[in-house]
Amino acid sequence: MNGPQAHWLEDGKRLHLNHGPIDLIVEAFGDAGECAAAYAQAVTRFQTILVELVDELTELRKPASLDPRAFVGPTARRMEAAVLPLAQSFITPMAAVAGSVADEILAALLAGRKLDRAYVNNGGDSAIHLNAGRSMTLSIAGTAHGLADRITIRAEDGIGGVATSGWRGRSFSLGIADAVTVLARTGAEADAAATLIANAVDLPGHPAIRCVPARELVPDSDLGERLVTTAVGPLSPIEIAAALDSGLAVADDFRRNSLIAAAALFLAGQSRISGSMALAAPNKILGKEVVHA
Repeated sequence: MNGPQAHWLEDGKRLHLNHGPIDLIVEAFGDAGECAAAYAQAVTRFQTILVELVDELTELRKPASLDPRAFVGPTARRMEAAVLPLAQSFITPMAAVAGSVADEILAALLAGRKLDRAYVNNGGDSAIHLNAGRSMTLSIAGTAHGLADRITIRAEDGIGGVATSGWRGRSFSLGIADAVTVLARTGAEADAAATLIANAVDLPGHPAIRCVPARELVPDSDLGERLVTTAVGPLSPIEIAAALDSGLAVADDFRRNSLIAAAALFLAGQSRISGSMALAAPNKILGKEVVHA
């Protein structure tokens, strides 16, 4: 595996940071000098973040409990803190790894700097900074038809993270959601909550759903022998609605307990919204990425 890589994308505005499984897009807005210093800080912090996680990986793959563990690395501590309020369900800190890495790099980007706006996008799980009066438009994929919806968040919304989970994504899911996108205070909190909400969008035992033990796909998976979804066949509209409603109940509970700000759930052309997340009409932007406006 190559060491940490940093380079500018073709537009010259976005910084690409890559090391092993970590793949980040970073963009800052504001005074040019402040942005340059912020980018340098992000690159410096990125040099050791993966090594720090690997050092504690064995413990990070173990289920969370109501008793917090004393991790050494700041990113690992973010992961543990994000899953602790959700530990009554099975969850490991790995459920928050993408969002926690985004949060950690955003914190490095902002340290001592004055930026109008900034984001760190870790494969669709993002940490966001907005100064007073600022806003940012995001595109989220979830229709399963190659389309995306746009949402706009404002500084006063108190949202610092957005994350998406589902069986079609890059991580395993115990459920059948095409996608569940969550808005929360931090990227880590959004990431962990999206995982559990997506797990809850399910029809256990349905013959159209194919599942295998996670360990058969990835021997050292933190999910062990738990069944993860690998295919979803045709479902009736009533079945789709039932699965979505199961996930919506979890999302609503998280929102009532101030664990998330809002969530959007998608399955087979149907959707559910928990909280205030006004979706624009589908547009032609592909993927899950932050779109600056």
